[in-house]
Amino acid sequence: MITNKILVNTIKCYILISFISLFYVSIMGIFSPQQVMELVRVSLTNTDAISSIRGVYGGVGFTISCLLLFLFFKKPEWAHGFLILFWGSYALSRILTILMDGKLGDFGANWLLIESLLCVIGLFLLIIKNILTKSDEMIYLMVDQGK
Repeated sequence: MITNKILVNTIKCYILISFISLFYVSIMGIFSPQQVMELVRVSLTNTDAISSIRGVYGGVGFTISCLLLFLFFKKPEWAHGFLILFWGSYALSRILTILMDGKLGDFGANWLLIESLLCVIGLFLLIIKNILTKSDEMIYLMVDQGK
């Protein structure tokens, strides 16, 4: 069905947009950890701090990017599910920060909105996909019973 094709392509766009943003930050984390931290106005004053940002934002981010790229071609539904959890976990962490430590700054507030939207968009696409899959199954079942 054409609706399924549109949905599959929309999910692939969702995965690619997430991949590009994560890959960009990971490359920035590897080659310029200070540039990553300038986004939140933090100065890296020693090599341990630089190494930590390079490892987490750079190395782990690059690994997640590679995983997403692999899954994009092999199991896009797994990439989709992973991203729902990924963006939802980021948003939940920011909400916990608000509850435990107080109000977020502009950077954190903006990213809470972005991460929440990416999680909700992913969930919405998953729900629509499940509805369409169940609809197709019901149609095939009715057609088979009609024979």
